[in-house]
Amino acid sequence: MPSVGVKLYSVFFKLLLRHRLQSRIQNPSFDPFGVTSRPEESTAPVNPSFADDKVATKDIHIDPLTSLSVRIFLPDPSPFPPIRRNSLPSPCPSPSPSPAAAAPHPPPRRNSYDGGAPYGGYLPSVGPSARRPAAARRLPVVIQFHGGAFVAGSNASAANDFFCRRIARHCEAIVIAVGYRLAPESRYPAAFEDGLKVLNWLGKQANLAECSKSMGSAKSGGGAAAEVRRSDVQRHIVDTFGASMVEPWLAAHADPSRCVLLGVSCGANIADFVARKAVEAGKLLDPVKVVAQVLMYPFFIGKVPTHSELKLANSYFYDKSMCLLAWKLFLPEDEFSLDHPAANPLIPGRGPPLKCMPPTLTVVAEHDWMKDRAIAYSEELRKVNVDAPLLEYKDAVHEFATLDVLLKTPQAQACAEDIAIWVKKYISTRGHEFSY
Repeated sequence: MPSVGVKLYSVFFKLLLRHRLQSRIQNPSFDPFGVTSRPEESTAPVNPSFADDKVATKDIHIDPLTSLSVRIFLPDPSPFPPIRRNSLPSPCPSPSPSPAAAAPHPPPRRNSYDGGAPYGGYLPSVGPSARRPAAARRLPVVIQFHGGAFVAGSNASAANDFFCRRIARHCEAIVIAVGYRLAPESRYPAAFEDGLKVLNWLGKQANLAECSKSMGSAKSGGGAAAEVRRSDVQRHIVDTFGASMVEPWLAAHADPSRCVLLGVSCGANIADFVARKAVEAGKLLDPVKVVAQVLMYPFFIGKVPTHSELKLANSYFYDKSMCLLAWKLFLPEDEFSLDHPAANPLIPGRGPPLKCMPPTLTVVAEHDWMKDRAIAYSEELRKVNVDAPLLEYKDAVHEFATLDVLLKTPQAQACAEDIAIWVKKYISTRGHEFSY
């Protein structure tokens, strides 16, 4: 069972959340530009240098017509040190390193930061030798959607910042945390459309970076001076406002052909929607390829209650009555239904066929009333031969790995490591990776 401290915190959490939800229902508002955070939530400032945890961050507003923004988490692209091995078994023991290999010479690095200065980004070397320094390697991309019942939460909140940094380190990937528009100011389908916009924006960035590199190669010869000129070409690709459209961190380090969607609570609903749209788009999204998705305790619901919905309706933090209020704030009044496609993944005719879905890891908690529908969705994916493992954590509650008061628990740490182990099956350039 959860600890006494967690139970007490849950009581106050639910009282405060219920008050805020009822207040927003009584005073509905509409804002086409939208809001992506609430003033009562603590936020983490960006740090564009590689801090103690070796992860740099920056915020970007990517849609001039709405408040849609992203926070990019860039782990130090130099070779990663091994992280702690968790409880999952390894298929074979790692060989003991020889004394000579125990202290290798550090590989050459070419960085544009020094002593904590802001990291500006750079284009990797593209010489005829096809050799790149270790610091210039391409990293996979994880697009993350935060939780908060569609009405709260933020990609820049202190809790989400901490979680994304952890995922960036463990997965050795660039994390793009999406600041989608919140309800009731922006109701469905605003948040879902924002998720798809970010996926398309990532593809646009990849194409612009390639165009920038091609322009640089055509206008310059070889050598170090040519490398500088190629990097400077980015400044000549501008939007109508005169700002550079090429994001240097992504141009330098992102590999969009290894893209993973990760959704937390209601963010899992958005991730699943974006994955479906990516399947429907097919090659139109090139060079972006969604190779997997992770659904962490999805915010699924339906008209016909499941066993867990009946047994655990008054569970910790997010009970069923509060979630119903959140759905009323999120869905337009004329579309409200617990079997809405945004709410229930198992209704017929959702499309595309489940057999076309990417590999899907589902994480559920023992004391979460929403778990049964997530489990059923995972089972349906496995029936059509989609790689869809299920991880259920005992004595865990909804958002046990992402809620601010639970982030530093051993269970939250183990969950992040378990996710990283599975994700690396699909993003590692060396195939199945159990290198830590």
